[in-house]
Parts: sequence; C-alpha cells; structure tokens
Amino acid sequence: MKIKYFYMPMIILVVVFISSGLASSNQYGEIQRESLRIKGLTSPVEIIKDRWGISHIYAQNQKDLFFAQGFNVARDRLFQLEIWRRQATGTLAEILGPKALKKDIGARLLKARVDMKEEMSHYHPDGEEIITSFVRGINSYIDHTRGNPAVLPIEFQLLSITPGHWTPEVVVSRHNGLFRNVRYEVALAQAVNLIGSQKVRSLLNLQPRHPDLVPTEGLDLSLIKRNILETYFASRSRVEFGPEDIKDSSLRAKPSPPSQPRSPSIPLAVVSPFEHFAQDVYQGSNNWIIKGGLTFSGSPILANDPHRSQQIPSLRYWVHLNAPGWNVIGGGEPCLPGISIGHNEYGAWGLTIFAIDQEDLYVYETNLLNPLQYRYQGNWEEMKVIQETIPVKGEAPVTVDLKFTRHGPVLYEDKELHKAYALRAAWLEVGGAPYLASLRMDQAKNWEEFREACTFSHTPSENMVWADVNNNIGWQAVGITPLRENWDGLLPVPGDGSYEWQGYLPIKDLPHSFNPPEGFFATANQYNVPDGYPHSVGFIWTEPFRFSRLQEVLGSGRKFTMTDMMELQHDFLSLPARTLIPLLKGLTANTEKVEKARQTLLSWNCVMDADSIEATIYQRWQRRLSRNVWDLYIPEEVREIFPIRSLKKMVDLLCAPDGAFGPNPTDARDVLLTQSLEEAIQDIEERLGPDKTQWRYGQEKFHHIKIQHLLSEAVNEGIRATLDLGPEPRGGNNNTVNKTSSGFNQSSGASFRIIANLEDWDNSLGTNSPGQSGNPDSTHYSDLFRMWLKGKYFPIFFSKDKIQSAAELITNLEPEI
Repeated sequence: MKIKYFYMPMIILVVVFISSGLASSNQYGEIQRESLRIKGLTSPVEIIKDRWGISHIYAQNQKDLFFAQGFNVARDRLFQLEIWRRQATGTLAEILGPKALKKDIGARLLKARVDMKEEMSHYHPDGEEIITSFVRGINSYIDHTRGNPAVLPIEFQLLSITPGHWTPEVVVSRHNGLFRNVRYEVALAQAVNLIGSQKVRSLLNLQPRHPDLVPTEGLDLSLIKRNILETYFASRSRVEFGPEDIKDSSLRAKPSPPSQPRSPSIPLAVVSPFEHFAQDVYQGSNNWIIKGGLTFSGSPILANDPHRSQQIPSLRYWVHLNAPGWNVIGGGEPCLPGISIGHNEYGAWGLTIFAIDQEDLYVYETNLLNPLQYRYQGNWEEMKVIQETIPVKGEAPVTVDLKFTRHGPVLYEDKELHKAYALRAAWLEVGGAPYLASLRMDQAKNWEEFREACTFSHTPSENMVWADVNNNIGWQAVGITPLRENWDGLLPVPGDGSYEWQGYLPIKDLPHSFNPPEGFFATANQYNVPDGYPHSVGFIWTEPFRFSRLQEVLGSGRKFTMTDMMELQHDFLSLPARTLIPLLKGLTANTEKVEKARQTLLSWNCVMDADSIEATIYQRWQRRLSRNVWDLYIPEEVREIFPIRSLKKMVDLLCAPDGAFGPNPTDARDVLLTQSLEEAIQDIEERLGPDKTQWRYGQEKFHHIKIQHLLSEAVNEGIRATLDLGPEPRGGNNNTVNKTSSGFNQSSGASFRIIANLEDWDNSLGTNSPGQSGNPDSTHYSDLFRMWLKGKYFPIFFSKDKIQSAAELITNLEPEI
C-alpha cells in the first residue's frame, strides 16, 4: 500500500533520516518501515500505525512518550494544529485580514491569564513535563517542514503560509471549550423584557422548576441587546476562508450569484442568541455502562459517542500511548496531550455534557467623568487595561485596549448610557482548559482513583462514566460549579457587589453513583440531578428522548452483546414520533393525498431510516407542528429571540391542549394536526416533487451529510472535490440515539465512537469519520468515512501482537547522536 504522506521527502528531520528500505507483510498487506533521527529525544521510540491510521506509540520514558505524541500528531494534523494555534493566540487576522480582527480581539480578551506553572501542574503532577514535551514534539516536526516545505499539506501551499511554533499557552487555551450560559442570559433577558417573567417561565422546560426569572430590581432589561455578546460570539465563531485568501488566483473559487450562496453556514458573530442556542442544541452525546450481569460475556461494556460538528479533519484523533506508567488508548482533541475518552489496562471511561452554568453576565454603572471606572460596593473601581497589537494581513497592525473588571473581561461598553458588561467565567480559573485533566484519568487503576482524577476536571462540565475489569461501573458529574446564594444565574445581574459567587462546589459533591442496582447507567445530556439534591448547578438541559430510548433498551432485562451496542449507537427510533403520531388516529384530512399521508404515518414503525418515505413526511410534519404550536404561545414580538423551543413541552401541549388553542382545545388541536400535515406535504412537494417514490428521507435534496473543508468556499471546483466529502444520505434526527440534526445537511453528530469490551480489550470497537489524517494526500484522509456511513466499526487493538498483525507503517524514532 502506498503511503503518500509518510513517504514524502523526509530525508532530513532537523537532523538525519535513515531509510531501512525494509518492508514486510502481515495479513492486511505490506508493512512500510522508516527510521528517523530527531533532536529532542532521549531514547528510541517505536510508532506502529495500523491500517485504520491509529498510531501506537511505544516509548521508554514519559518525556519521550509525549514528545512523540506531539511529533506524530503534527505529521497527521498540521493544518488543523496551525488553525488551532492561531485561534488560541488571536493571530488569524495575520493570514485572513480585517475580517478576522474581531475574532482575534475576542480570543485575546477571553484568554486565561493564569500562572503557567500552577496551570500545567493542575492537570497532572507532571503536567509541566508532559505539556512542554508535547509542545516540543510538535515544534520538532514544524522545524522539519521549514527545511523541507514539500512535506507541508496542500492548505499551506494554497494560502502561502507556514506553520508557527507552539507554546504551552496554546495547549491550555479555552477557545475550544463548551461553556454555558451567558448566551441564554441575554436571550432570556430580552424575552422577559418583552413578555414578562411568568410568561417566559411557562414556556420553558427548566429543570428543576423553581427559578422565577424575576429580574433584579433596578436592572433595566431593555438595555440587554444581542450586540453585548458580539465579541464573545466572534471568539467562538467558525474560521471562514474566502477566495481572496488563496494565493494563486487560478485556484480560487468563482464568485457565487447573490441569490445562490455556496454555503448554508452563517457566521456566528452576527446571528441572534436563539440561533446560537440552536448551535448548542446539536452538541450532545450518549454514554452508557453495563455491568457483567447484563452482558453475555459476564464482563462490563462501556459505550460512548460524543456528538459534535462533523468536520474535516475530524474533531478527535485516536492514539495509543505506551511507556512506563502509561498504557492508554482512545481519542481526544488532537491538539492536547493524553487521551480524553478511552481505556487503559484497568478500566474505560467516556463523557457527555452535564449542563453546569459556569458563566454570568455582570452589568456595571460606569463613571460619567472616567469611563474606566465602575461602581462596586459604593465606590469607583478602576478597570485593568491590557494593550495588545494585532497583526492584520494587508493593513497596519491594530492596537486594542482589553479591559477587565474584578469579575472578568469587559465584553461591551455603552458609553452613552454609562454601562459596561463583563463576563464572569469559571473556566478562566486555573484548571479550566477543556479535557486536559483526563491526563490523570489515563492512569487510574480503579473507581477511587478515577473519581479522584475527576476532581481536577473543570471543563467542559461532563457526565464521566467508568467501567473496570473488576466488574464495577460508576458515574461522576464533573465541572467547576459556582455557588450562587441569592440568584439562579439565568439573567444578568448588577456588578456592584450584590451578586457574588461564594466559591465553588467540590466536584465530589456533584451527583454520582457507583454500581447502581439496575446494573447499568446511561446519560444523554438530559436532566439527571437526583431528587432533593441540595445544590443548584443549572436549569437548561437537552430533551429527554435519547435518554428515554437508552433506558428503554438497557432496562429491557435481556443480556447484551457487542453487536447490541453497535445497533444501539446507530438507533434511529424516534420517541417523539411514537408519541405524536397516535394523535392522528380518528382524524380525517381534507384532501386525498394528505389523508394517505396520515394513514402512512399511522402504519409506520417510527424509525428515521435513510430509506424511509414516512420519515420524510414525519420530519416536515413535526417542523410545521412546532411552528404552528409555538405561534399560539409565543407572542410575535419575541419569536425571533425566544431562546428555547422545547419539543417535550410541545408534545405535552399537544397531548393536553389548553385554552391557547381556543374555546374547544381538543377540536382545535385536531385541526392543527391535520393542517400541519397538509403544510408538510406541500413543503415536500415543493422540494422533492409530487412523486412519492422520490421522497426518501436520506438524499442530497433532503437529509444528507456533506462535510466541507475549511477551504471549501475558497478554492475552485477541482480542488474542492479533493477536499470535501459527500453528499451522502443520512437517517436520524435531533432526538434519535444516533443523533444527526433536523436540517438538510447533517453537520453534527457522532463521528468518534468507542465500545470498550472489558472481557478482552482487543475486542473493543471504534469509529472516527472521516479519517485519522488531515492531509488530503493521505490514504487516511477519508478511508473511515464509508465505514462510518454504513454503521461499521474498526477494531481497537491493544495488545502488541494484535497491533503488529494490523501494522501498516512502523516508524522508529532515534535520538540525534
């Protein structure tokens, strides 16, 4: 098998490349071998890359292990690493020009300004050594590319840029975090201002249900506008490349007609709080753990499928780390050392979001005579000002003043009304770098050690689950949790000292469970705080349908196999459909084709399969139902900003209609059901035509996946064809266990999956779409995409014998003499 990427001219790597010229074979085909001498290593390292692109790294000490992890990932994901570095350091405008300036300002404003020794030591007792070794490994490969530019991936050539060196500050950046809930605060404040606390609260599915949404006395919610968060949103927005960024004009994309935009994406910096919430809705995950008593093998099984954006290259990267004290395999964000989700010899772990509220928006009165002063406890306090200069492509550098109150970065100033708005973010404390505390989990030998490691995991806030070889399973919620004594954190509050956090809740005091009597435990971002729990952690959770489906299957009383776990991760059954469709019984539509559609739905199995015509009808019907129901309840003036349209709430309203439907709620509900179905059929015909045989759910015109490279919008069609993948049909929707989304292009869902088999680690399974490599020239750029589309898995070999049996490339890294 020809490996284009790894056998490009690596003749000198800061030192010398020695090719053994050897090749051997195994049951999967020919094994390529190479030897590299590298400055920075102390002892030899062996890297075995298997046929699925997973690198198994064998080192003789910890320093070399993480150096090799950094070096290895830089070979596979260099452009991804470069974009990460620029996002973390606020230097995108240097290559993108003024359009990225606001994003760079946001990155610098929201940077964690912490003591680096304390910061790195938080994540592991040897955190400084691990992180600096990882960075040195990345930089070693970057140094090699400077002497051998031919090995740079195509993106660098198209943009005419070169990768920059990393620092530990890049690793501990917070720019990749999933945080909450300042965006909700702004949206809720606007809604409460327009229609009142009681009305807003009645339309939300807040859990637990006690928050009253009453604004603080004297705080004018009419001043809370979406532009307050413009810099915050810009810092989190997707990096956007355009034709003007491509050096060679002959390789640029042609301008699209104004009426036919090439991409459906919307820059996050300019959308409303509701649209930002919609982005969050699609970020979910499932995990579950099963004790041996419920499995055919008699040993536990752990399954995890995080739902994030579908992207090229994938968000996560599989790797196996082996050295004295380390033997762990799994996936994590490639720009971080260690493993976030995976297993070692003793146990396996996985994660899903546990919705802790880690942010608050503070509103200050500023001094009319000195706008750098804000009122706090009756006195004027001075903002701290940090001046930074941002390089901008094609223009002079821009100098900006970054301002901070005692609570955090100032997001917005209203100088006319003498107001300032700052973000207090728990994730800006020491230890807030997402996922890095998993370094401690990577070495856990039992539940007690794993739970102790969890106490260092501040962000994202997660449901961590554990299963071990001694047939134990456990769940621990993790995350840094502000203690608010006199408010709920759902609305902005004055920054005058009246609303202060009273420290943080110890992580071990968050909800947890060990060996539950049911023999299994599952999470799907749902509200899972036990009744009577004494602390407030958050109120906005994901819809319960995925979790309910997991409970239904796992609680069936039967024993499970690995095949059952694969099927459950790919389950497309819609519980909302199973609840809503029976409401159509006994009704009669006004036209023959709508009546046929009603009967079709009533005979459907509620599985959102890609080949299903019924799924197409249902999906559009549910969408029309949602619009029509919420139009009855949400006043027109607030519809564009209302933050959460809960499907569960809508289902409840349809099952038990109230006076909002009219004087005869049940009859009016029935009319709305058939009216919505008629509108749905009209929608489908407009999009897919009148021929019902062409109404398959999974197709390019309807429910599909197309993964676009960051440069897709910038390059011509020929290059774009080598970068993008799809469109391909997809099933599922927002509320199926195999979560896609409810739009046309399924831009989110589970690309990375793991099913850990604790009977025999070599029988564990995984996915990682579209591939392990970010280099379009590599065979591993998209080799896992078709597998993933078909619901297939690859084996995650752990023992060296099994790994060698599937080896594709063996790289021996030797220290420079």
